[in-house]
Amino acid sequence: MKLEDEIQQKKFKSIQQKLMLNLIYTTNWLTAKQDSLFKDSDVTVQQYNVLRILRGQYPNPCNIKLIKERMLDRMSDASRIVDKLFAKQLLLRKECPNDRRSVDIIITEKGLELLQSLDYIDELSKENIKSLNDDEINTLNNLLDKLRD
Repeated sequence: MKLEDEIQQKKFKSIQQKLMLNLIYTTNWLTAKQDSLFKDSDVTVQQYNVLRILRGQYPNPCNIKLIKERMLDRMSDASRIVDKLFAKQLLLRKECPNDRRSVDIIITEKGLELLQSLDYIDELSKENIKSLNDDEINTLNNLLDKLRD
């Protein structure tokens, strides 16, 4: 559906304003769709993201700084998310032997099993972009990359 219909606004100050509003609206639309996929799980989208980062590092540990750098939502509080995942026994925290101020974080077997049980979410997420063909997806990816340059 067109942005004009979605937000009931017929005119925009410029095509740039429409693009910015369209990006914000679409981001929120996708976020709501993504959130709904997690409503029956024991983790949030941000916790899922941290667990995926840890699985990508596994069997090597990582630290909070690395997690923050790789998170999709840079506004999330990585330390708080790690604390919640630790409380759920989905990761381990160990004092780093080289730097006592740093903490090594590694996903647990329970965390790996949970991620495996949630792998279907990646397939369901494809439903959100089913109206685009592969060429359009590649073009959109390239344009979004270019926008962030």
